[in-house]
Amino acid sequence: MFKRIAILFLGIALCPNLLHAQRTTLRIAAAADLQPVLPKFIAEFEKKNGIQVEASYASSATLATQILNGAPYDLFLAANRGFPQKIVDAGIAVESAPVTYARGILVLWVRNNVLHGAMMMQSLTDPSIHRIAVANPVHAPYGTAAMAALDSLGLTDALRPKLVFAENIAQTAQFGQSGNAECALISKTIAITPAMRQAGTFVLVPTDAYPPLEQGAVILKKAAHRSQALDFLAYMQSAAGRVLLNSNGLHAPSLTH
Repeated sequence: MFKRIAILFLGIALCPNLLHAQRTTLRIAAAADLQPVLPKFIAEFEKKNGIQVEASYASSATLATQILNGAPYDLFLAANRGFPQKIVDAGIAVESAPVTYARGILVLWVRNNVLHGAMMMQSLTDPSIHRIAVANPVHAPYGTAAMAALDSLGLTDALRPKLVFAENIAQTAQFGQSGNAECALISKTIAITPAMRQAGTFVLVPTDAYPPLEQGAVILKKAAHRSQALDFLAYMQSAAGRVLLNSNGLHAPSLTH
Protein backbone atom coordinates (compact mmCIF):
# COMPACT_ATOMS: atom_id res chain seq x y z
CA MET A 1 0.00 0.00 0.00
CA PHE A 2 2.68 2.50 1.08
CA LYS A 3 4.81 1.44 -1.89
CA ARG A 4 1.96 2.19 -4.31
CA ILE A 5 1.43 5.60 -2.71
CA ALA A 6 5.14 6.39 -2.97
CA ILE A 7 5.13 5.46 -6.66
CA LEU A 8 2.05 7.62 -7.18
CA PHE A 9 3.70 10.65 -5.57
CA LEU A 10 6.88 10.02 -7.57
CA GLY A 11 4.84 9.98 -10.76
CA ILE A 12 3.20 13.27 -9.84
CA ALA A 13 6.57 14.82 -9.05
CA LEU A 14 8.00 13.72 -12.39
CA CYS A 15 4.93 14.67 -14.41
CA PRO A 16 5.91 18.33 -15.04
CA ASN A 17 9.31 17.22 -16.31
CA LEU A 18 7.71 14.66 -18.61
CA LEU A 19 5.29 17.23 -19.96
CA HIS A 20 8.18 19.64 -20.51
CA ALA A 21 10.07 16.98 -22.49
CA GLN A 22 6.99 16.35 -24.61
CA ARG A 23 6.68 20.06 -25.37
CA THR A 24 10.35 20.45 -26.39
CA THR A 25 10.33 21.11 -30.12
CA LEU A 26 13.45 22.40 -31.82
CA ARG A 27 12.34 24.72 -34.63
CA ILE A 28 14.59 24.99 -37.68
CA ALA A 29 14.26 27.46 -40.56
CA ALA A 30 15.80 25.58 -43.49
CA ALA A 31 16.61 26.58 -47.05
CA ALA A 32 14.57 24.75 -49.66
CA ASP A 33 17.58 22.79 -50.97
CA LEU A 34 17.68 20.96 -47.62
CA GLN A 35 14.18 19.52 -47.97
CA PRO A 36 15.42 16.11 -49.22
CA VAL A 37 18.38 16.06 -46.79
CA LEU A 38 17.34 17.43 -43.42
CA PRO A 39 14.72 14.77 -42.57
CA LYS A 40 17.55 12.22 -42.35
CA PHE A 41 19.38 14.40 -39.85
CA ILE A 42 16.18 15.00 -37.93
CA ALA A 43 15.33 11.31 -37.68
CA GLU A 44 18.74 10.45 -36.24
CA PHE A 45 18.79 13.45 -33.93
CA GLU A 46 15.32 12.74 -32.54
CA LYS A 47 16.23 9.10 -31.96
CA LYS A 48 19.39 9.98 -30.05
CA ASN A 49 18.11 12.99 -28.12
CA GLY A 50 14.46 12.19 -27.51
CA ILE A 51 13.17 15.60 -28.61
CA GLN A 52 11.00 16.68 -31.50
CA VAL A 53 12.41 18.68 -34.41
CA GLU A 54 10.25 20.75 -36.73
CA ALA A 55 11.66 22.18 -39.95
CA SER A 56 10.12 24.92 -42.10
CA TYR A 57 11.40 25.12 -45.69
CA ALA A 58 11.44 28.22 -47.90
CA SER A 59 13.87 30.43 -49.76
CA SER A 60 16.69 31.77 -47.62
CA ALA A 61 15.45 35.34 -48.13
CA THR A 62 11.93 34.47 -46.99
CA LEU A 63 13.21 32.76 -43.86
CA ALA A 64 15.56 35.62 -43.03
CA THR A 65 12.68 38.07 -43.31
CA GLN A 66 10.54 35.92 -41.03
CA ILE A 67 13.33 35.77 -38.44
CA LEU A 68 13.95 39.51 -38.59
CA ASN A 69 10.21 39.98 -38.02
CA GLY A 70 10.34 37.86 -34.88
CA ALA A 71 9.50 34.32 -36.05
CA PRO A 72 10.33 31.96 -33.14
CA TYR A 73 12.95 29.75 -34.78
CA ASP A 74 15.89 28.27 -32.89
CA LEU A 75 18.25 27.58 -35.79
CA PHE A 76 18.56 29.07 -39.29
CA LEU A 77 20.14 26.91 -42.01
CA ALA A 78 20.51 29.03 -45.15
CA ALA A 79 21.76 28.26 -48.65
CA ASN A 80 24.40 30.98 -48.44
CA ARG A 81 26.19 33.06 -45.81
CA GLY A 82 24.64 36.35 -46.85
CA PHE A 83 21.17 35.88 -45.37
CA PRO A 84 22.34 34.53 -42.00
CA GLN A 85 24.82 37.43 -41.95
CA LYS A 86 21.79 39.73 -41.94
CA ILE A 87 20.69 38.00 -38.74
CA VAL A 88 24.14 38.53 -37.24
CA ASP A 89 24.11 42.20 -38.29
CA ALA A 90 20.73 42.64 -36.62
CA GLY A 91 22.29 41.49 -33.35
CA ILE A 92 19.93 38.57 -32.87
CA ALA A 93 22.30 35.67 -33.56
CA VAL A 94 24.43 33.85 -31.02
CA GLU A 95 27.39 33.68 -33.39
CA SER A 96 29.51 36.65 -34.47
CA ALA A 97 29.56 35.20 -38.01
CA PRO A 98 27.60 32.46 -39.80
CA VAL A 99 28.89 28.91 -39.41
CA THR A 100 29.52 27.24 -42.78
CA TYR A 101 28.00 23.77 -42.54
CA ALA A 102 28.11 22.75 -46.22
CA ARG A 103 28.84 23.86 -49.77
CA GLY A 104 26.00 23.64 -52.27
CA ILE A 105 26.35 22.07 -55.72
CA LEU A 106 24.53 23.54 -58.74
CA VAL A 107 23.42 21.21 -61.52
CA LEU A 108 21.70 21.39 -64.88
CA TRP A 109 18.71 19.04 -64.90
CA VAL A 110 17.03 18.10 -68.20
CA ARG A 111 13.81 16.16 -68.77
CA ASN A 112 14.06 12.78 -70.45
CA ASN A 113 14.08 12.75 -74.27
CA VAL A 114 14.68 16.50 -74.59
CA LEU A 115 18.34 16.55 -75.62
CA HIS A 116 19.76 13.79 -77.76
CA GLY A 117 23.37 14.89 -77.91
CA ALA A 118 25.94 15.77 -75.28
CA MET A 119 24.36 17.54 -72.30
CA MET A 120 26.12 20.70 -71.18
CA MET A 121 25.27 24.29 -70.33
CA GLN A 122 25.78 25.35 -73.97
CA SER A 123 23.06 22.81 -74.90
CA LEU A 124 20.48 25.20 -73.45
CA THR A 125 20.59 27.19 -76.69
CA ASP A 126 19.14 24.17 -78.53
CA PRO A 127 15.84 25.09 -80.28
CA SER A 128 14.12 22.10 -78.64
CA ILE A 129 14.42 23.87 -75.29
CA HIS A 130 11.79 26.55 -74.76
CA ARG A 131 11.70 27.03 -70.99
CA ILE A 132 14.49 26.89 -68.41
CA ALA A 133 13.49 27.04 -64.75
CA VAL A 134 15.65 29.12 -62.41
CA ALA A 135 15.11 30.13 -58.78
CA ASN A 136 14.50 33.83 -58.20
CA PRO A 137 18.02 35.25 -57.68
CA VAL A 138 16.66 37.91 -55.31
CA HIS A 139 15.31 35.30 -52.88
CA ALA A 140 17.28 32.11 -53.53
CA PRO A 141 21.08 31.70 -53.45
CA TYR A 142 20.90 28.90 -56.02
CA GLY A 143 19.14 31.32 -58.34
CA THR A 144 21.96 33.81 -57.83
CA ALA A 145 24.47 31.07 -58.62
CA ALA A 146 22.52 30.00 -61.71
CA MET A 147 22.45 33.52 -63.14
CA ALA A 148 26.15 33.96 -62.33
CA ALA A 149 26.89 30.73 -64.24
CA LEU A 150 24.91 31.91 -67.28
CA ASP A 151 26.77 35.24 -67.21
CA SER A 152 30.14 33.55 -66.78
CA LEU A 153 29.50 31.24 -69.74
CA GLY A 154 28.20 34.04 -71.95
CA LEU A 155 24.72 32.55 -72.20
CA THR A 156 22.51 35.09 -70.45
CA ASP A 157 21.43 37.17 -73.45
CA ALA A 158 20.71 34.13 -75.64
CA LEU A 159 18.73 32.35 -72.95
CA ARG A 160 16.91 35.28 -71.32
CA PRO A 161 13.66 34.71 -73.31
CA LYS A 162 13.59 31.08 -72.11
CA LEU A 163 14.02 31.73 -68.40
CA VAL A 164 11.12 31.16 -66.02
CA PHE A 165 11.63 32.09 -62.39
CA ALA A 166 10.41 30.18 -59.35
CA GLU A 167 10.21 31.32 -55.73
CA ASN A 168 12.80 28.84 -54.44
CA ILE A 169 14.87 25.89 -55.57
CA ALA A 170 12.20 23.32 -54.67
CA GLN A 171 9.63 25.09 -56.84
CA THR A 172 12.22 25.35 -59.61
CA ALA A 173 12.51 21.57 -59.58
CA GLN A 174 8.71 21.24 -59.63
CA PHE A 175 8.60 23.29 -62.83
CA GLY A 176 10.90 20.76 -64.44
CA GLN A 177 9.29 17.65 -63.01
CA SER A 178 5.80 18.79 -64.01
CA GLY A 179 6.87 19.56 -67.57
CA ASN A 180 6.38 23.32 -67.28
CA ALA A 181 10.06 23.62 -68.19
CA GLU A 182 12.31 21.26 -70.13
CA CYS A 183 15.33 22.15 -68.03
CA ALA A 184 16.09 23.49 -64.57
CA LEU A 185 19.13 24.83 -62.79
CA ILE A 186 18.74 23.28 -59.35
CA SER A 187 20.62 21.93 -56.35
CA LYS A 188 22.18 18.49 -56.51
CA THR A 189 20.29 17.68 -53.28
CA ILE A 190 17.03 17.79 -55.24
CA ALA A 191 18.37 16.45 -58.55
CA ILE A 192 19.34 13.12 -56.95
CA THR A 193 15.91 12.47 -55.43
CA PRO A 194 14.06 9.47 -56.94
CA ALA A 195 11.34 11.63 -58.49
CA MET A 196 13.80 13.87 -60.33
CA ARG A 197 15.98 10.93 -61.40
CA GLN A 198 12.93 9.25 -62.88
CA ALA A 199 11.85 12.35 -64.80
CA GLY A 200 15.25 13.41 -66.13
CA THR A 201 19.03 13.47 -65.87
CA PHE A 202 21.56 16.03 -64.72
CA VAL A 203 25.14 17.22 -65.10
CA LEU A 204 27.18 19.39 -62.77
CA VAL A 205 27.49 23.05 -63.65
CA PRO A 206 31.22 23.90 -63.79
CA THR A 207 32.12 25.08 -60.30
CA ASP A 208 34.34 27.85 -61.67
CA ALA A 209 31.30 29.37 -63.40
CA TYR A 210 29.62 30.56 -60.17
CA PRO A 211 30.72 31.78 -56.72
CA PRO A 212 30.93 29.04 -54.08
CA LEU A 213 27.59 28.29 -52.44
CA GLU A 214 28.83 28.40 -48.86
CA GLN A 215 25.76 27.46 -46.80
CA GLY A 216 25.69 29.23 -43.44
CA ALA A 217 23.92 28.68 -40.14
CA VAL A 218 23.16 30.80 -37.09
CA ILE A 219 21.45 30.10 -33.78
CA LEU A 220 19.03 32.75 -32.58
CA LYS A 221 19.63 34.53 -29.29
CA LYS A 222 15.94 34.17 -28.43
CA ALA A 223 15.99 30.45 -29.20
CA ALA A 224 13.74 28.57 -26.79
CA HIS A 225 16.02 25.54 -27.15
CA ARG A 226 19.49 26.97 -27.65
CA SER A 227 21.38 23.97 -26.29
CA GLN A 228 19.49 21.59 -28.58
CA ALA A 229 20.16 23.91 -31.53
CA LEU A 230 23.87 23.82 -30.68
CA ASP A 231 23.73 20.04 -30.50
CA PHE A 232 21.95 19.79 -33.86
CA LEU A 233 24.49 22.03 -35.58
CA ALA A 234 27.33 20.08 -33.97
CA TYR A 235 25.78 16.85 -35.29
CA MET A 236 25.73 18.28 -38.83
CA GLN A 237 29.43 19.08 -38.49
CA SER A 238 30.36 15.71 -36.98
CA ALA A 239 31.91 12.83 -38.91
CA ALA A 240 28.50 11.14 -39.20
CA GLY A 241 26.91 14.39 -40.30
CA ARG A 242 29.57 14.95 -42.94
CA VAL A 243 28.84 11.51 -44.39
CA LEU A 244 25.15 12.39 -44.65
CA LEU A 245 25.90 15.72 -46.29
CA ASN A 246 28.31 14.26 -48.82
CA SER A 247 25.98 11.41 -49.74
CA ASN A 248 22.97 13.68 -50.20
CA GLY A 249 24.16 16.24 -52.70
CA LEU A 250 26.16 18.66 -50.56
CA HIS A 251 29.86 19.03 -49.91
CA ALA A 252 30.87 19.02 -46.25
CA PRO A 253 33.64 21.50 -45.44
CA SER A 254 36.93 20.14 -44.18
CA LEU A 255 37.17 19.58 -40.45
CA THR A 256 39.54 21.96 -38.71
CA HIS A 257 41.20 21.31 -35.37
